[in-house]
Amino acid sequence: MTHLWVRAEERGNEERVGLMPDGVSALIAQGFKITVEDSPVRAIPIDGYKNTGCDIAPAGSWRNAPHDAIIFGLKELPEDGTPLPHRHIMFGHAYKGQSAGQKLLARFKAGGGMLYDLEYLVDDTGHRVAAFGYWAGYAGAAVALRCWAAQQRESIAGPVGVFDSSTALLADLQVDLTSAGFTRPTAIVIGALGRVGTGAADLCTHMGVPVTKWDMAETASGGPFPQVLQHDIFLNCILARPGTPVFVPASAKTAARRLTVIGDIACDPDSDFSPIKVYDRVTTWDTPTLRVHDTPPLDVTAIDNLPSMLPTEASEDYAQQLLPSLMTLGTLDQGVWVRAKTDFDRHSAGI
Repeated sequence: MTHLWVRAEERGNEERVGLMPDGVSALIAQGFKITVEDSPVRAIPIDGYKNTGCDIAPAGSWRNAPHDAIIFGLKELPEDGTPLPHRHIMFGHAYKGQSAGQKLLARFKAGGGMLYDLEYLVDDTGHRVAAFGYWAGYAGAAVALRCWAAQQRESIAGPVGVFDSSTALLADLQVDLTSAGFTRPTAIVIGALGRVGTGAADLCTHMGVPVTKWDMAETASGGPFPQVLQHDIFLNCILARPGTPVFVPASAKTAARRLTVIGDIACDPDSDFSPIKVYDRVTTWDTPTLRVHDTPPLDVTAIDNLPSMLPTEASEDYAQQLLPSLMTLGTLDQGVWVRAKTDFDRHSAGI
């Protein structure tokens, strides 16, 4: 019997979950054993899971779960260096040269476990089977607009928080932009045809922000791309990978430009392939803005768990996308799971 153990997220400002109660019911009906950890912060109340008849466990008890349990979470584990003996499903951020990723892979090697990285769960055409992209783009564009509004007040944007719904986020942002008292900025979205870019462009449209939409056709030349500097806001929705062009070179800080806000929604600053060369670290919910140049200002916002600003909608959407793949966990030697194992084996081979 396949045992799926849904852990409580241990990272701050993380209220999402990748499996809804109706998904738990569907898996149990297929013969799965499901354990769901209680969580004081999860956007989806524990009562819905209890009603499915699954096992409920204390938060953090996955560490002592049966060895054959597959541990399912979203964001990274605490960086305590302990060996990892279980199989884990999560976003590992370990395959693009990230320093923390190498440490994570070493923990799997030390414990004999393995990683099914959610970013690398792909179908037989190479497309991801599930992604939070739309809501990452939506929330990321909202944060970038808040950064721009703060600049108009000669300030720097303060902390961001959780919203009950996208409607509430839009209402809050409308107040912020109106208080700035200026004509709406212009924005350029690169990766506009993907999930992330679609969400970013939709948010801009909802807020009356003119959007230039670029995708592969517009970036095929490989750069340089001076047009980026001619917009007030640049929203990067392209994942860093080998061959990704540079959209904002280091020289942009002092170049003639209209650009004052970069929303790096893809958020891979420590990757060797980052297309934005003016910053080198993520920003946070408490400090969402990194000022990289003063006059004229250039602010970068790069929060790596943006969808958790809208945890309920993001969880519902993602869980629906992922459930068909979770239903195949009983056959790990084929499909998305064997492809994910191949990626893990390749990247951990040199550890």
